[in-house]
Amino acid sequence: MFLMVGLMKAVSERLQQQQQQQLPAAEKKPRFRPPLPVKTVVLLAAACFFLGLLLSSVISSLVASENRAGIACDSKDCDRKRRLEEAKTGDVMDQVSRTHQVIQALDKSVSKLEMELAVGRMRLNGGRGGGGGGGGGSYNKQLKKAFVVVGINTAFSSQKRREAVRATWMPTGAKLKRLEEEKGVVVRFVIGHSATSGGAVDRAIDEEDAETKDFLRLDHLEGYHKLSAKTRAFFSTAVAIWDADFFVKVDDDVHLNLGMLVATLAQYRNKPRVYIGCMKSGPVLYQKDVKYHEPEFWKFGEEGNKYFRHATGQIYAISKDLASYISINAPILHKYANEDVSLGSWLIGLEVKHIDERRMCCGTPPGKVTRNRVGSFRKTPPENFDLMGLMVDCEWKAESGNFCIASFDWPCSGVCKPVERMKEVHGTCGEAAEAIWNVAL
Repeated sequence: MFLMVGLMKAVSERLQQQQQQQLPAAEKKPRFRPPLPVKTVVLLAAACFFLGLLLSSVISSLVASENRAGIACDSKDCDRKRRLEEAKTGDVMDQVSRTHQVIQALDKSVSKLEMELAVGRMRLNGGRGGGGGGGGGSYNKQLKKAFVVVGINTAFSSQKRREAVRATWMPTGAKLKRLEEEKGVVVRFVIGHSATSGGAVDRAIDEEDAETKDFLRLDHLEGYHKLSAKTRAFFSTAVAIWDADFFVKVDDDVHLNLGMLVATLAQYRNKPRVYIGCMKSGPVLYQKDVKYHEPEFWKFGEEGNKYFRHATGQIYAISKDLASYISINAPILHKYANEDVSLGSWLIGLEVKHIDERRMCCGTPPGKVTRNRVGSFRKTPPENFDLMGLMVDCEWKAESGNFCIASFDWPCSGVCKPVERMKEVHGTCGEAAEAIWNVAL
């Protein structure tokens, strides 16, 4: 309202000034001015009213634009702040992840140092630090350096098997000693003692060892159902004598190519906690009247379940740190009925690298009829080719220059009739005699 009055007053004064300018100078005398006509006033009032509305609308539009611009700016600021917060959160999470990795690495380093310390104490104590089957005080001496210790599991009744092994893939006499000194490859038949220590069977082993010097005696009571304890005793005894990179267990009815074994192990020399073998996961046998019955089958879940992955028992290799772990913790390591399952259970909960090496479980050459039938299919069967339940035999690999590490027959859990056939298998699947000496370590 005040705005309209002011505008009317300004318009009236402007009209008076124009009229005065139109009069001659002489006639410029003060006089009474009649009021503006009502019609003019009404028109001016209406004009002022509409002018006010126009100005009000313009001002409102400007204010709204400024508000929207402010809101838009605030939105951009919020978005930028949100991105900054997200970036900060991402940086924090990344830092937490890196810190967690560092903590894990430190934890592994501490665990490794603790294990090395325990091994050192055990060795100072003559190999008895872990208890339960160590080597005893006679091993309280400086450790011998070696690359691998191969323990051949044997029994009192297996003299002919041992003779078959010595006549084929195992060096003897001066060659055995040279192999140990030049290549760091130690090969020993592993055996414990009888129930009547010092009896006839023990004396027979003593006499054989005096002649061949290729035995490792364990503080262990021999027995087929005590293979888990024997395996544990072997590792505990061996780590107390040799400072070796690897420890291998192999049965005395298995054919072994030492050169291929050493060359394969050399690939994992600088890797910690390595477990190498022909990995399998067989069924848990709960029936009491079957071979390899598992009395503790209920621990593996429902009937028909399978074992966890583990190396087949004919041959396997573990690195030094795992052998030391077994030696240190021997008293609390549970023994299952089957020694390969026991070893797998000791390692399943550790940070262990499982190496599935199929060349450790080749089949021996099949019979003549079967061989001819295989040849009718193709000259060289593919990898892991199965025929009538038989694996591809080591002969095919030998012909291609890719020798197997170990060969045996699954139905016999070793070379069938090893005393009669070991020489045949060696002639067909064995590597050259100089192969072991040509391996670079």
